[in-house]
Amino acid sequence: MGLLSLAALLRSHDFHVSYIDCLDRFHPKAPAVDPEARYGRGPYLKTPIARPGVLMDVQRTFSRYGIKPDWLEEDLQALEPPHLILITSLMTYWYTGVRETIAMLRAHFPDTAIILGGIYASLCHEHAIKNLGADDVFRGPAEDALFDLVAQYTLVKTAPRFNPRNLDSYPYPALDLQNRVSYVPLMTSRGCPFKCTYCASHFLNPVRMWRSPDSVLEEIKFWHNSYQIKDFVLYDDAFLVNAEKHAIPLLEKIIQADLGLRFHTPNAVHIRGIGSETARLLFGAGFKTLRLGLETAEFDSRKDIDNKVTRDDFKRAAGYLQSAGFTKDQVGAYLLMGLPGQDLTALERSIQTVQVAGITPILAYYSPIPHTDLWPAAVRESRYDLAADPIFTNNSILPCQSEAFEWETLSTLKALASGSNTS
Repeated sequence: MGLLSLAALLRSHDFHVSYIDCLDRFHPKAPAVDPEARYGRGPYLKTPIARPGVLMDVQRTFSRYGIKPDWLEEDLQALEPPHLILITSLMTYWYTGVRETIAMLRAHFPDTAIILGGIYASLCHEHAIKNLGADDVFRGPAEDALFDLVAQYTLVKTAPRFNPRNLDSYPYPALDLQNRVSYVPLMTSRGCPFKCTYCASHFLNPVRMWRSPDSVLEEIKFWHNSYQIKDFVLYDDAFLVNAEKHAIPLLEKIIQADLGLRFHTPNAVHIRGIGSETARLLFGAGFKTLRLGLETAEFDSRKDIDNKVTRDDFKRAAGYLQSAGFTKDQVGAYLLMGLPGQDLTALERSIQTVQVAGITPILAYYSPIPHTDLWPAAVRESRYDLAADPIFTNNSILPCQSEAFEWETLSTLKALASGSNTS
Protein backbone atom coordinates (compact mmCIF):
# COMPACT_ATOMS: atom_id res chain seq x y z
CA MET A 1 0.00 0.00 0.00
CA GLY A 2 2.88 2.38 0.77
CA LEU A 3 4.48 1.84 -2.63
CA LEU A 4 1.17 2.33 -4.45
CA SER A 5 0.59 5.53 -2.46
CA LEU A 6 3.92 6.85 -3.74
CA ALA A 7 2.95 5.76 -7.24
CA ALA A 8 -0.27 7.76 -6.94
CA LEU A 9 1.63 10.84 -5.77
CA LEU A 10 4.03 10.58 -8.71
CA ARG A 11 1.20 10.14 -11.21
CA SER A 12 -0.65 13.13 -9.77
CA HIS A 13 2.50 15.16 -10.48
CA ASP A 14 2.64 14.06 -14.14
CA PHE A 15 5.16 11.23 -13.89
CA HIS A 16 4.62 7.98 -15.77
CA VAL A 17 4.71 4.99 -13.42
CA SER A 18 5.08 1.27 -14.14
CA TYR A 19 4.47 -1.25 -11.39
CA ILE A 20 5.33 -4.90 -10.75
CA ASP A 21 3.98 -6.75 -7.72
CA CYS A 22 6.27 -9.67 -6.88
CA LEU A 23 3.56 -11.05 -4.56
CA ASP A 24 0.84 -10.88 -7.21
CA ARG A 25 -1.69 -13.69 -6.69
CA PHE A 26 -3.37 -12.63 -9.95
CA HIS A 27 -0.28 -12.67 -12.17
CA PRO A 28 -1.24 -13.93 -15.68
CA LYS A 29 0.95 -17.01 -15.23
CA ALA A 30 -0.28 -17.81 -11.72
CA PRO A 31 -2.85 -20.55 -11.05
CA ALA A 32 -6.40 -19.26 -11.23
CA VAL A 33 -7.63 -17.66 -8.01
CA ASP A 34 -11.25 -16.90 -7.23
CA PRO A 35 -11.23 -13.16 -6.43
CA GLU A 36 -14.40 -13.59 -4.36
CA ALA A 37 -12.98 -16.35 -2.15
CA ARG A 38 -12.06 -15.45 1.42
CA TYR A 39 -13.31 -11.90 0.95
CA GLY A 40 -10.80 -11.27 -1.84
CA ARG A 41 -7.79 -12.36 0.21
CA GLY A 42 -5.87 -15.61 0.21
CA PRO A 43 -2.48 -17.31 0.38
CA TYR A 44 0.40 -16.27 -1.83
CA LEU A 45 1.99 -18.60 -4.34
CA LYS A 46 5.05 -20.19 -2.76
CA THR A 47 7.90 -22.24 -4.17
CA PRO A 48 10.13 -24.41 -1.94
CA ILE A 49 13.79 -23.42 -2.26
CA ALA A 50 17.03 -24.40 -0.55
CA ARG A 51 17.16 -23.61 3.14
CA PRO A 52 19.84 -21.06 4.11
CA GLY A 53 22.76 -22.72 5.89
CA VAL A 54 22.15 -20.69 9.05
CA LEU A 55 18.67 -22.24 9.39
CA MET A 56 19.59 -25.88 8.85
CA ASP A 57 18.45 -26.69 12.39
CA VAL A 58 14.85 -25.79 11.51
CA GLN A 59 13.05 -28.81 10.13
CA ARG A 60 10.64 -26.82 8.00
CA THR A 61 10.43 -26.09 4.29
CA PHE A 62 11.97 -22.77 3.25
CA SER A 63 10.01 -21.09 0.43
CA ARG A 64 10.06 -18.12 -1.88
CA TYR A 65 6.70 -16.35 -1.69
CA GLY A 66 5.29 -14.67 -4.78
CA ILE A 67 5.81 -14.91 -8.51
CA LYS A 68 8.53 -17.09 -10.01
CA PRO A 69 11.82 -15.45 -11.05
CA ASP A 70 11.35 -16.28 -14.74
CA TRP A 71 7.95 -14.52 -14.67
CA LEU A 72 9.66 -11.45 -13.27
CA GLU A 73 12.33 -11.70 -15.96
CA GLU A 74 9.65 -11.60 -18.65
CA ASP A 75 7.87 -8.68 -16.98
CA LEU A 76 11.11 -6.69 -16.79
CA GLN A 77 11.90 -7.37 -20.44
CA ALA A 78 8.54 -5.86 -21.39
CA LEU A 79 9.34 -2.55 -19.67
CA GLU A 80 10.97 0.51 -21.13
CA PRO A 81 14.11 1.36 -19.14
CA PRO A 82 12.92 3.56 -16.25
CA HIS A 83 14.66 6.69 -15.01
CA LEU A 84 14.30 5.59 -11.39
CA ILE A 85 13.26 2.42 -9.56
CA LEU A 86 11.55 2.43 -6.15
CA ILE A 87 11.34 -0.91 -4.38
CA THR A 88 9.70 -1.64 -1.05
CA SER A 89 10.36 -4.28 1.60
CA LEU A 90 7.98 -5.90 4.07
CA MET A 91 9.00 -8.31 6.84
CA THR A 92 12.59 -7.98 8.02
CA TYR A 93 13.27 -11.70 7.54
CA TRP A 94 12.11 -11.58 3.89
CA TYR A 95 15.16 -9.53 2.89
CA THR A 96 16.67 -12.44 0.93
CA GLY A 97 13.86 -12.13 -1.61
CA VAL A 98 14.33 -8.37 -1.81
CA ARG A 99 18.04 -8.86 -2.43
CA GLU A 100 17.30 -11.36 -5.20
CA THR A 101 14.86 -8.92 -6.79
CA ILE A 102 17.33 -6.02 -6.68
CA ALA A 103 19.96 -8.19 -8.37
CA MET A 104 17.53 -8.95 -11.20
CA LEU A 105 16.62 -5.28 -11.55
CA ARG A 106 20.31 -4.36 -11.66
CA ALA A 107 20.97 -6.91 -14.41
CA HIS A 108 18.13 -5.55 -16.56
CA PHE A 109 18.62 -1.84 -15.90
CA PRO A 110 22.31 -1.32 -15.01
CA ASP A 111 22.14 2.43 -15.56
CA THR A 112 19.04 3.08 -13.42
CA ALA A 113 19.27 4.04 -9.75
CA ILE A 114 17.44 1.76 -7.32
CA ILE A 115 16.05 3.20 -4.07
CA LEU A 116 14.97 0.76 -1.37
CA GLY A 117 12.43 1.72 1.28
CA GLY A 118 9.76 0.07 3.42
CA ILE A 119 9.64 -1.73 6.74
CA TYR A 120 12.82 -3.82 6.52
CA ALA A 121 14.79 -0.88 5.12
CA SER A 122 13.65 1.27 8.06
CA LEU A 123 14.10 -1.24 10.88
CA CYS A 124 17.35 -2.79 9.62
CA HIS A 125 18.79 0.25 7.89
CA GLU A 126 22.48 -0.52 8.25
CA HIS A 127 21.99 -4.16 7.27
CA ALA A 128 20.11 -3.07 4.15
CA ILE A 129 22.84 -0.62 3.17
CA LYS A 130 25.55 -3.28 3.51
CA ASN A 131 23.76 -6.28 2.04
CA LEU A 132 21.04 -5.41 -0.48
CA GLY A 133 22.87 -3.63 -3.31
CA ALA A 134 20.53 -0.64 -3.68
CA ASP A 135 21.90 2.78 -4.63
CA ASP A 136 20.08 4.38 -1.73
CA VAL A 137 18.20 3.05 1.30
CA PHE A 138 15.45 5.29 2.63
CA ARG A 139 14.21 5.06 6.19
CA GLY A 140 10.69 6.00 7.36
CA PRO A 141 7.69 7.46 5.51
CA ALA A 142 8.88 8.70 2.12
CA GLU A 143 6.23 11.28 1.19
CA ASP A 144 8.16 14.24 2.62
CA ALA A 145 11.30 13.42 0.66
CA LEU A 146 9.81 11.80 -2.45
CA PHE A 147 10.25 14.66 -4.89
CA ASP A 148 13.68 15.56 -3.54
CA LEU A 149 14.74 11.97 -4.22
CA VAL A 150 13.30 12.14 -7.72
CA ALA A 151 15.15 15.39 -8.38
CA GLN A 152 18.39 13.97 -7.00
CA TYR A 153 18.38 10.95 -9.30
CA THR A 154 16.57 12.23 -12.39
CA LEU A 155 17.29 16.00 -12.26
CA VAL A 156 13.55 16.59 -12.69
CA LYS A 157 12.40 19.10 -10.09
CA THR A 158 8.74 19.15 -9.07
CA ALA A 159 7.02 21.23 -6.41
CA PRO A 160 4.73 19.01 -4.27
CA ARG A 161 1.04 19.72 -4.80
CA PHE A 162 -0.11 18.06 -1.59
CA ASN A 163 0.45 18.50 2.14
CA PRO A 164 2.40 15.59 3.69
CA ARG A 165 0.80 16.40 7.06
CA ASN A 166 -2.76 16.34 5.71
CA LEU A 167 -3.85 12.84 4.72
CA ASP A 168 -6.96 14.23 3.04
CA SER A 169 -4.72 15.92 0.46
CA TYR A 170 -3.25 12.62 -0.75
CA PRO A 171 -4.55 10.92 -3.90
CA TYR A 172 -5.95 7.41 -3.48
CA PRO A 173 -3.32 4.64 -3.73
CA ALA A 174 -2.76 3.56 -7.35
CA LEU A 175 -4.46 0.19 -6.85
CA ASP A 176 -5.48 0.23 -10.52
CA LEU A 177 -1.85 -0.60 -11.40
CA GLN A 178 -2.46 -4.11 -10.07
CA ASN A 179 -3.54 -6.92 -12.38
CA ARG A 180 -6.74 -7.20 -10.36
CA VAL A 181 -8.27 -5.24 -7.50
CA SER A 182 -9.98 -7.87 -5.34
CA TYR A 183 -10.17 -5.82 -2.14
CA VAL A 184 -9.10 -2.35 -1.05
CA PRO A 185 -6.78 -1.55 1.85
CA LEU A 186 -7.71 1.53 3.85
CA MET A 187 -5.75 3.62 6.30
CA THR A 188 -8.04 6.10 7.99
CA SER A 189 -5.25 7.18 10.35
CA ARG A 190 -1.52 6.79 10.83
CA GLY A 191 0.51 6.08 13.91
CA CYS A 192 -0.44 4.84 17.36
CA PRO A 193 -0.47 6.59 20.75
CA PHE A 194 0.76 3.46 22.53
CA LYS A 195 4.31 2.17 22.68
CA CYS A 196 3.89 -1.54 23.24
CA THR A 197 7.19 -3.26 23.89
CA TYR A 198 6.83 -5.72 20.98
CA CYS A 199 5.59 -3.25 18.33
CA ALA A 200 7.49 -0.88 15.99
CA SER A 201 4.51 1.25 14.95
CA HIS A 202 5.74 4.22 16.97
CA PHE A 203 9.15 4.01 15.26
CA LEU A 204 7.80 3.53 11.73
CA ASN A 205 5.07 6.20 11.97
CA PRO A 206 6.06 8.64 14.73
CA VAL A 207 3.49 11.29 13.73
CA ARG A 208 -0.17 10.59 14.54
CA MET A 209 -2.48 11.74 11.72
CA TRP A 210 -6.14 11.22 10.87
CA ARG A 211 -8.22 11.45 7.72
CA SER A 212 -11.63 13.06 7.89
CA PRO A 213 -14.59 10.63 7.89
CA ASP A 214 -15.93 12.33 4.74
CA SER A 215 -12.65 11.71 2.93
CA VAL A 216 -12.64 8.02 3.86
CA LEU A 217 -16.26 7.55 2.81
CA GLU A 218 -15.61 9.19 -0.56
CA GLU A 219 -12.72 6.79 -1.18
CA ILE A 220 -14.87 3.82 -0.23
CA LYS A 221 -17.55 4.98 -2.68
CA PHE A 222 -14.96 5.50 -5.40
CA TRP A 223 -13.60 1.96 -5.25
CA HIS A 224 -17.06 0.44 -4.85
CA ASN A 225 -18.57 2.36 -7.76
CA SER A 226 -15.56 2.18 -10.08
CA TYR A 227 -14.35 -1.37 -9.41
CA GLN A 228 -17.36 -3.03 -7.72
CA ILE A 229 -15.28 -3.62 -4.59
CA LYS A 230 -17.16 -5.05 -1.62
CA ASP A 231 -14.29 -5.84 0.75
CA PHE A 232 -12.29 -3.16 2.55
CA VAL A 233 -9.40 -3.95 4.87
CA LEU A 234 -8.45 -1.45 7.57
CA TYR A 235 -4.72 -1.22 8.26
CA ASP A 236 -4.91 1.43 10.97
CA ASP A 237 -2.82 0.71 14.04
CA ALA A 238 -5.31 2.48 16.31
CA PHE A 239 -8.66 2.74 14.54
CA LEU A 240 -10.79 2.83 17.72
CA VAL A 241 -8.62 5.21 19.73
CA ASN A 242 -10.60 8.44 20.28
CA ALA A 243 -13.48 6.64 18.59
CA GLU A 244 -16.02 9.37 19.34
CA LYS A 245 -14.08 11.80 17.13
CA HIS A 246 -12.99 9.42 14.37
CA ALA A 247 -14.31 5.87 14.13
CA ILE A 248 -17.86 6.51 15.30
CA PRO A 249 -18.60 9.35 12.81
CA LEU A 250 -17.08 7.23 10.02
CA LEU A 251 -19.10 4.13 10.96
CA GLU A 252 -22.28 6.18 11.07
CA LYS A 253 -21.59 7.50 7.57
CA ILE A 254 -20.89 3.99 6.25
CA ILE A 255 -24.21 2.76 7.68
CA GLN A 256 -26.06 5.73 6.20
CA ALA A 257 -24.51 5.06 2.77
CA ASP A 258 -25.99 1.52 2.87
CA LEU A 259 -23.68 0.07 0.20
CA GLY A 260 -23.71 -3.54 1.43
CA LEU A 261 -19.95 -3.68 2.04
CA ARG A 262 -17.72 -5.92 4.17
CA PHE A 263 -14.91 -4.67 6.40
CA HIS A 264 -11.96 -6.45 8.02
CA THR A 265 -9.39 -5.49 10.67
CA PRO A 266 -6.29 -7.72 10.41
CA ASN A 267 -4.21 -5.15 12.33
CA ALA A 268 -6.51 -5.56 15.36
CA VAL A 269 -8.59 -2.90 17.09
CA HIS A 270 -8.11 -1.42 20.54
CA ILE A 271 -10.23 -3.34 23.05
CA ARG A 272 -10.85 -0.35 25.32
CA GLY A 273 -12.43 1.42 22.37
CA ILE A 274 -15.24 -1.14 22.17
CA GLY A 275 -18.32 0.07 24.02
CA SER A 276 -21.94 -0.82 23.40
CA GLU A 277 -22.35 1.91 20.75
CA THR A 278 -19.08 1.10 19.01
CA ALA A 279 -19.94 -2.61 18.86
CA ARG A 280 -23.37 -1.84 17.43
CA LEU A 281 -21.91 0.44 14.77
CA LEU A 282 -19.17 -2.02 13.80
CA PHE A 283 -21.77 -4.72 13.29
CA GLY A 284 -24.14 -2.40 11.44
CA ALA A 285 -21.38 -1.15 9.13
CA GLY A 286 -20.62 -4.70 8.00
CA PHE A 287 -17.44 -5.72 9.81
CA LYS A 288 -17.02 -9.43 9.09
CA THR A 289 -13.59 -10.31 10.47
CA LEU A 290 -12.87 -8.36 13.63
CA ARG A 291 -9.53 -8.84 15.35
CA LEU A 292 -8.78 -7.71 18.90
CA GLY A 293 -5.32 -6.75 20.12
CA LEU A 294 -5.26 -8.80 23.32
CA GLU A 295 -1.73 -10.37 23.16
CA THR A 296 -2.13 -12.15 26.52
CA ALA A 297 -4.90 -12.89 29.01
CA GLU A 298 -2.43 -13.03 31.90
CA PHE A 299 -3.63 -9.60 33.00
CA ASP A 300 -1.78 -9.50 36.32
CA SER A 301 1.61 -9.80 34.62
CA ARG A 302 1.09 -8.09 31.24
CA LYS A 303 2.84 -4.88 32.26
CA ASP A 304 6.03 -6.24 30.66
CA ILE A 305 4.49 -5.99 27.17
CA ASP A 306 1.82 -3.25 27.32
CA ASN A 307 -0.80 -1.56 29.50
CA LYS A 308 -3.56 -1.10 26.95
CA VAL A 309 -6.20 -3.51 28.28
CA THR A 310 -7.41 -4.96 31.59
CA ARG A 311 -9.39 -8.10 32.40
CA ASP A 312 -12.57 -6.04 32.81
CA ASP A 313 -11.93 -4.21 29.50
CA PHE A 314 -11.76 -7.55 27.69
CA LYS A 315 -14.83 -9.04 29.35
CA ARG A 316 -16.89 -5.92 28.66
CA ALA A 317 -15.80 -5.75 25.01
CA ALA A 318 -16.60 -9.43 24.46
CA GLY A 319 -20.07 -8.94 25.93
CA TYR A 320 -20.78 -5.83 23.86
CA LEU A 321 -19.70 -7.55 20.64
CA GLN A 322 -21.88 -10.60 21.31
CA SER A 323 -24.86 -8.41 22.21
CA ALA A 324 -24.38 -6.49 18.95
CA GLY A 325 -24.67 -9.73 16.95
CA PHE A 326 -21.08 -10.82 16.33
CA THR A 327 -20.42 -14.57 16.38
CA LYS A 328 -17.35 -16.37 17.70
CA ASP A 329 -16.25 -17.09 14.12
CA GLN A 330 -16.21 -13.38 13.30
CA VAL A 331 -14.25 -12.14 16.32
CA GLY A 332 -10.73 -13.26 17.10
CA ALA A 333 -8.27 -12.16 19.77
CA TYR A 334 -4.57 -12.22 18.97
CA LEU A 335 -2.37 -13.98 21.54
CA LEU A 336 1.38 -13.59 21.23
CA MET A 337 3.34 -16.84 21.14
CA GLY A 338 7.11 -17.13 21.38
CA LEU A 339 7.85 -14.09 23.55
CA PRO A 340 11.22 -14.03 25.32
CA GLY A 341 10.99 -16.24 28.41
CA GLN A 342 7.32 -17.02 27.80
CA ASP A 343 5.76 -19.79 29.87
CA LEU A 344 3.72 -21.89 27.44
CA THR A 345 1.38 -22.97 30.23
CA ALA A 346 0.49 -19.27 30.63
CA LEU A 347 -0.30 -19.18 26.92
CA GLU A 348 -2.57 -22.20 27.35
CA ARG A 349 -4.41 -20.37 30.14
CA SER A 350 -4.81 -17.33 27.87
CA ILE A 351 -6.28 -19.51 25.12
CA GLN A 352 -8.81 -20.95 27.55
CA THR A 353 -9.71 -17.50 28.94
CA VAL A 354 -10.45 -16.22 25.44
CA GLN A 355 -12.55 -19.27 24.60
CA VAL A 356 -14.60 -18.91 27.79
CA ALA A 357 -15.33 -15.30 26.78
CA GLY A 358 -16.85 -16.58 23.51
CA ILE A 359 -14.03 -15.23 21.34
CA THR A 360 -11.76 -17.18 18.97
CA PRO A 361 -8.10 -17.24 20.11
CA ILE A 362 -5.65 -16.60 17.28
CA LEU A 363 -1.99 -17.38 17.83
CA ALA A 364 0.28 -14.57 16.63
CA TYR A 365 3.87 -15.75 16.46
CA TYR A 366 6.21 -13.15 17.92
CA SER A 367 8.86 -11.68 15.65
CA PRO A 368 11.70 -9.82 17.40
CA ILE A 369 11.82 -6.28 15.99
CA PRO A 370 14.74 -3.85 16.26
CA HIS A 371 13.98 -0.45 17.82
CA THR A 372 11.34 -1.91 20.16
CA ASP A 373 11.66 -2.07 23.94
CA LEU A 374 11.48 -5.87 23.87
CA TRP A 375 14.37 -6.21 21.40
CA PRO A 376 17.17 -6.43 24.04
CA ALA A 377 15.36 -9.23 25.86
CA ALA A 378 14.76 -11.01 22.55
CA VAL A 379 18.45 -10.80 21.67
CA ARG A 380 19.36 -12.12 25.11
CA GLU A 381 16.89 -15.03 25.07
CA SER A 382 17.17 -16.15 21.45
CA ARG A 383 19.10 -19.27 20.45
CA TYR A 384 20.30 -17.25 17.42
CA ASP A 385 22.40 -14.12 17.02
CA LEU A 386 19.44 -11.88 16.16
CA ALA A 387 21.57 -8.76 15.81
CA ALA A 388 23.78 -10.43 13.19
CA ASP A 389 21.14 -11.38 10.64
CA PRO A 390 17.43 -10.43 10.32
CA ILE A 391 16.70 -13.87 8.90
CA PHE A 392 16.76 -15.14 12.48
CA THR A 393 13.78 -12.94 13.40
CA ASN A 394 11.43 -15.11 11.32
CA ASN A 395 8.44 -15.64 13.58
CA SER A 396 7.65 -19.05 12.10
CA ILE A 397 10.76 -20.54 13.76
CA LEU A 398 9.90 -19.11 17.22
CA PRO A 399 13.42 -17.66 17.53
CA CYS A 400 13.15 -16.68 21.21
CA GLN A 401 12.58 -20.21 22.41
CA SER A 402 15.71 -21.58 24.05
CA GLU A 403 15.17 -24.96 22.38
CA ALA A 404 15.10 -25.71 18.67
CA PHE A 405 11.77 -25.46 16.87
CA GLU A 406 9.46 -28.38 17.58
CA TRP A 407 6.38 -29.18 15.54
CA GLU A 408 4.75 -31.08 18.41
CA THR A 409 4.64 -28.04 20.70
CA LEU A 410 3.25 -25.79 18.00
CA SER A 411 0.69 -28.36 16.85
CA THR A 412 -0.59 -28.87 20.41
CA LEU A 413 -1.12 -25.14 20.95
CA LYS A 414 -2.74 -24.67 17.55
CA ALA A 415 -5.12 -27.54 18.28
CA LEU A 416 -5.99 -26.04 21.66
CA ALA A 417 -6.69 -22.64 20.07
CA SER A 418 -8.89 -24.21 17.40
CA GLY A 419 -10.90 -26.05 20.04
CA SER A 420 -9.97 -29.50 18.72
CA ASN A 421 -7.99 -30.33 21.85
CA THR A 422 -9.78 -29.93 25.19
CA SER A 423 -7.18 -31.63 27.37
